[in-house]
Amino acid sequence: MWSIEEFVTATGITVEELAAYVAASQSGTPPVLRRRPPRELAERLGLADWIAKGGMTPDTYRPFLRDFLAEGTRLHHPGFLAHQTASPDFPAALADFVHGTINNPMAIYEMGAAAATVEFEVIRWMLGKVGFAEGGGVLTHGGSLANLTALLAARARAVPEAWEEGVPGDVVVLAPESAHYSVARSVSILGLGRRAMVTLPTDRLGRLDVTRFPDVVDGRLRTGSDQSRRVLALVAGACATGTGLHDDLRAIGEWCRERGVWFHVDGAHGASALLSPGLRHLLDGVELADSVVWDAHKMLRTSSLAAAVLTRREADLDAAFQQEASYIFYGDQGFDLINRTVECTKGGLGLKVFLNLAWRGEHGLGEYVARQYATAHRLWELGRERPGFTFPYEPESNIVCFRYGSGDQAEIRERLMAAGAFHLSSAELDGVRHLRVSVMAPATGDATMEALLDAVEAAG
Repeated sequence: MWSIEEFVTATGITVEELAAYVAASQSGTPPVLRRRPPRELAERLGLADWIAKGGMTPDTYRPFLRDFLAEGTRLHHPGFLAHQTASPDFPAALADFVHGTINNPMAIYEMGAAAATVEFEVIRWMLGKVGFAEGGGVLTHGGSLANLTALLAARARAVPEAWEEGVPGDVVVLAPESAHYSVARSVSILGLGRRAMVTLPTDRLGRLDVTRFPDVVDGRLRTGSDQSRRVLALVAGACATGTGLHDDLRAIGEWCRERGVWFHVDGAHGASALLSPGLRHLLDGVELADSVVWDAHKMLRTSSLAAAVLTRREADLDAAFQQEASYIFYGDQGFDLINRTVECTKGGLGLKVFLNLAWRGEHGLGEYVARQYATAHRLWELGRERPGFTFPYEPESNIVCFRYGSGDQAEIRERLMAAGAFHLSSAELDGVRHLRVSVMAPATGDATMEALLDAVEAAG
């Protein structure tokens, strides 16, 4: 059994060390990331000895935890600008701690009634924001699983016999080249193969160009004089992972409805703009979608992972999985979520979203989104005034791409990371490598943007 006294002591140490870690990270004093080679880091942390011998106590746990935290990437750091991963708020961290203690795998209602009920209400709230009055939804462990689940629902509608008989060879998915890699991965997992991915035309920045879409009639893509292929789904971005730019959801949604095509919106990153009155227009037309993915572990400030799959018709999500297992599926369980998700042992993901909402409110989360978007826009404003910087577009979200000079942008990125003050990513636009910024941490502000531009000049 647990030693309650040891648990309380270790918990206190954990809170103290994490508080110091977040405070230091938000100040921007330590390096934003460290990248020791795995073998060297394993020796520094004494991993092999701990695994072989055990015996950790609260006294030895503290220095281990302190070293462990020091060797990671600080997502609360103002210089963390690389990836679309949340700087999590503390209510979400509390939810992780609660779940780590009670471990209620709530995909089966009897294994976690409170956690499941919280998820029901969070999903109901998300459906309302998207505009799915009669919709259904579920939270999954990440956007990749969410996209897969949405496409499974689309497959059940387009090819209902696929679950029993397999996927026929005449099914395709329409998506831009800028779609998140998980879409192409999902298509292969579904058994369609890469051949089933039909690349849609875009402008030079990767935004879908509905005026140049292929010929589709009654859900079938015309491929020849007498040939056609069934369209399982069309995928649009809100926003694109690489650029943060949005597809014209209304125009695409109307095109899909006229032609009987399932319209899937990957809103993993950008759907949180629905919480900001000044940004909602970026997702105009999202209510026309048949399915939407919305990640809470991006702009809703929850820890990884928590991603919603939302469908306009609840029955579509229920049809995605058609499974039998006598030890789980028997009788009418009523509230089980396992019928809607790949996962059986599913964490109480809704509690993370709920506690952030309960603490900050919908308005507070919307203000956070608007602030991060505004800070990214400020980088664009400041950078355009400096010689040597080129920005291919005005940012629509908290993601900005730019270049400095004509040299190797990857080398500039490496120098910045080696210096430790900034962590950037990069992306290709129209075949050209750019530096890429994602403004995620609340500690990031205008002063950070000025300092970043200075650092890029120095590194370039």
